[in-house]
Amino acid sequence: MKSALRLLPVAAAALLGACTWGIKLDAGGRHVRAAWSGDVGACRDLGKVTVSVLSRVGPIDRNDYKVRDELEVMARNEAAKMGADTIKPLGDPKDGEQSWEAYACGATGAQATPGRPQQPQNGQLEPGPLQGEPAQTFPAPASTSGG
Repeated sequence: MKSALRLLPVAAAALLGACTWGIKLDAGGRHVRAAWSGDVGACRDLGKVTVSVLSRVGPIDRNDYKVRDELEVMARNEAAKMGADTIKPLGDPKDGEQSWEAYACGATGAQATPGRPQQPQNGQLEPGPLQGEPAQTFPAPASTSGG
């Protein structure tokens, strides 16, 4: 009996690690971007998506970043089923649940590569939808003035 109690923390840790195995970005979700900056002015609103995952396993809180990532993946997958190409969070996750608004933005959303920085027309980079992702930088063009 005592050996079974000693294995309980190990079993709980294994269970926590297994929680993300079933949540994968599907083919449709890959074409949906997250508009973290809220830039959806030229888009058509398709409706609300609410998704949820386990934020606690028994008395143990799951990693907040994993919960947020899973919620985004699920929201992108669900929005794709609605014909959306863009989602925007309506607030922060609470108890493993988060609501998103789904939009059809046309070429702007369809051409965006989810998870990667995009280059707007003004030439400045915006961060991709994943929090904590390092900014992508490019060297300045070399000067060609002779002199």
